[in-house]
Amino acid sequence: MTDYNEKDVPDQQGRTILVTGANTGIGWDTARVLAGRGARVLLGCRDESKAVEAMERISAIHPNADLKWIPLDLASLSSVASAAEVVRQESRLDVLINNAGVMIPPRTETADGFELQFGVNHLGHFALTGQVLPMLKDRDGARIVNVSSLAHRSGRIDYDDLQAEQQYDRMKRYQMSKFANILFTLELQRRLEASGSPAISVASHPGVSSTELGRYAPPMMSLLFLPLALFMSSSADGALPSLMAATSRDVSGGDYFGPAGFAEMRYSARKVDVIPHAKDESDARRLWDVSTELTGIEYNF
Repeated sequence: MTDYNEKDVPDQQGRTILVTGANTGIGWDTARVLAGRGARVLLGCRDESKAVEAMERISAIHPNADLKWIPLDLASLSSVASAAEVVRQESRLDVLINNAGVMIPPRTETADGFELQFGVNHLGHFALTGQVLPMLKDRDGARIVNVSSLAHRSGRIDYDDLQAEQQYDRMKRYQMSKFANILFTLELQRRLEASGSPAISVASHPGVSSTELGRYAPPMMSLLFLPLALFMSSSADGALPSLMAATSRDVSGGDYFGPAGFAEMRYSARKVDVIPHAKDESDARRLWDVSTELTGIEYNF
């Protein structure tokens, strides 16, 4: 079997795909490839000027690209609701790629008082998915793709201090948010299956990619990361697992995709596996209930 690359992404004519965090890094490359394959791509981004620049860069490569900016700040449930309302005005939605994220910032709170990493990486996407799910749940071939991380392997949900009000370790909180992505993916798949929905929920991770995600790393941590530079892939390579999850014909609900190279750090894409405790159904149900309570979003299957 040959290695997976951008050329393996099938024709996407007639499909509409929403990519969060599509103005830079892995999200931008994901949007670029999908637009080049004929999809109508909705770019969920906070900043209009950056979104416009991102669309101009894609259009320079693919002059016929069908692109639209969706104003979206995942650190604000009000913004998420407004974005979902704009998306629901579309005639269809085939794929949602929950790609946006923040990594190891100083402790910060969202507009709704959530710790930023848990609030953006998990709760914001939980709220967005729930509000656009009616467009996806009855559509053959529809997919929700949650972009997680190798960091999920060290994650646990700290239910006693969800918002890190008692103690804040920026890396542990990032790991927790990425672990939440996996719990959410698998629980959503179980609920879709139980409802008889043809839509599926899957996840991916980019390995170790050179993107803007690590911009909050303090100087000492940045020095520790330097040896990893030898193993880092480009954002284009980091986008391959997301593209495989979103478009490959050989995908089943609950699948997880990552790089095909050593230790899943870089190179191409293939099916991989999550850590065993990420398959804990009771933990996933608990997180789902907490997320529903915090966001106020009830899923309608």
